[in-house]
Amino acid sequence: MDVVRESAQAGRMVFFEESARDGAQAKTLMGADFRVRLAREQGAVFGADGPRHVVFAAGFPSVCRQEFEATRQVALEAQGSVSPAAICRGTVQDVRLALSAVRGAAHARVMVIVAASEATACALVHGDARAALAGGLEVVKEAVDLADGIAVDVCLVDAPRADHALVAEYAGALTAHGAGTIVLADTVGDLLPGQTRALFRQVAAGAGPEAVLVSHLHNDLGLGLANTLAALESGVRVAACSWLGMAERSGMVATEQLLFLLAHDPAKAAQVLGPGCEPWWTAPDLTRLPGIARMVSAETGVPLTVTTPVVGTGVASISTGTPFTHPQTFQPYDPQQHLGLAPTVVLTHLASHRVLRAVAERLGYTLDPEQARTALAWVKDRAYRLGRAVVADADFAAYLDGLTAQTAGTTSSAR
Repeated sequence: MDVVRESAQAGRMVFFEESARDGAQAKTLMGADFRVRLAREQGAVFGADGPRHVVFAAGFPSVCRQEFEATRQVALEAQGSVSPAAICRGTVQDVRLALSAVRGAAHARVMVIVAASEATACALVHGDARAALAGGLEVVKEAVDLADGIAVDVCLVDAPRADHALVAEYAGALTAHGAGTIVLADTVGDLLPGQTRALFRQVAAGAGPEAVLVSHLHNDLGLGLANTLAALESGVRVAACSWLGMAERSGMVATEQLLFLLAHDPAKAAQVLGPGCEPWWTAPDLTRLPGIARMVSAETGVPLTVTTPVVGTGVASISTGTPFTHPQTFQPYDPQQHLGLAPTVVLTHLASHRVLRAVAERLGYTLDPEQARTALAWVKDRAYRLGRAVVADADFAAYLDGLTAQTAGTTSSAR
């Protein structure tokens, strides 16, 4: 049973996770053990329904022996958590290798890459687009014959710049010959949301109702998430994504952002997926997202910054007076409720007396009004002197040690 096709046709969301594969083109390398760990953690977001909600692109076996072995390890060790997939070029030799990398694993898949535009056909197979697509169809037919229960997906490279009618024709033909899903890849990342809607609607109409389309949309113009939402609005239910947005060049839509947006607020999901949508077999546990993101960041060196949505260091942080006293008024969701992140008060040059006293109390100090005024002046002076907004807890605690000791000494002398 192809649980991905079943999920998509039932209106459920499937995430085609690319951080171990396309993320490698962001100059990162995940070891085999880490890929297994990540696949298991991501599947656990959906409990027992992980394989129905997550396709995990484990690797590109033809790259080298180590890549084959990493792909194989994920397939065997994470098969109960996700649907493991191997990626391959559109040659029979590559297909055979990819199939051998995942054979024997439950819900295993391979994805065959086929050029769709004139430019990519010239670059990849030294021919025109129709010839490249026809050749890809023959390879897919053989792959299906060899698959023995393994699902065969097809990635149509550079689909937006291809002839959309031609892409639709072959998407339908590939599906008719056994392809599980058809990935439309915005290979150069220059789509606008309106163009994305038009692409997926036109290809879906021409390919027929049996074709299950997948969005694979890059972020070169900062529109990876917006374009993916446009694809979902057009009826797509399988979306490629990557943790922290890692992928070639400027990356692609970030897994944590897309998943959170669709899961934290049913009203927002309905705006994207349509009224009455039921996107989950098992509702995702969003409290797992920050931990997975930190894990991926530590493994790859891709930083979590203060501006990283959903999982960045700025989430659940408060540094100014009014948001401190009315936090729900100044944030779009409750990080503690949805992500399990308790609010953190951060001391900066913008601090009010209330913020300063809250940080001091968190560090174990109770300040009288005069001490608070003195400390606040010190915080602002230090921030501007050093050119850094945040005053570290350790530095503030060291200052308060001196301030409270000095105050205590002055009081003792007065007596």
